[in-house]
Amino acid sequence: MTWNLPNTLTVLRLLAAPGVALMFLYFHRPWADWLALALFIGAAVTDWFDGYLARLWKQESNFGRMMDPIADKAMVVIALVIITGYSGMNPWLILPTTVILFREVFVSGLREFLGARAGLLRVTKLAKWKTTAQMVAISVLFLGTGLEYLEGIALQGMTAGEYSEAVTLGLEPAIRTCGSLGCATTATLIGLVLIWIAAILTAITGMDYFIKALPFLRDEK
Repeated sequence: MTWNLPNTLTVLRLLAAPGVALMFLYFHRPWADWLALALFIGAAVTDWFDGYLARLWKQESNFGRMMDPIADKAMVVIALVIITGYSGMNPWLILPTTVILFREVFVSGLREFLGARAGLLRVTKLAKWKTTAQMVAISVLFLGTGLEYLEGIALQGMTAGEYSEAVTLGLEPAIRTCGSLGCATTATLIGLVLIWIAAILTAITGMDYFIKALPFLRDEK
């Protein structure tokens, strides 16, 4: 491979995927949440830049074409596993996460089966929107888990009613709210809506790839 800037950005994004998980191993929360969020957003931004620069500078390569989707999938899969665990296995998150993980494994299997004909499953514009939706949703969900942890520290074992009374008496600082809901709840709800949208787009693109591969899956008579 040629170590140009686009390929370097792709490799850095691939390394950032396990780096998101390592934040929770080496740092305490909520620092782990904020660092994971910053690393994930930084890596997601390179997803746009490496492709754009490769086309602009005419530095597109087979290495980049192979590693770019792998880096994207690694980022999404690892981040979703972490968020699902720290969200208390929220069923509203588990279902879209399952759809996304199943699709990624399924399409990877199709590409492996097709071998040299895998070019038939080129990344479509809808697939790019799918990836963007996934990364935005995951970023918002990371924000939600970090804020939820901070709110949990503030409550210190008290119920919401007890904490509200303590705030009224001036014994505890008020948790910053976002409208009628806490910021953590607001961020989590927005993240869940976005991840469901991403899951729907993911399922549609997976079906599109399957239809394109279907003629090659039939046994010859």
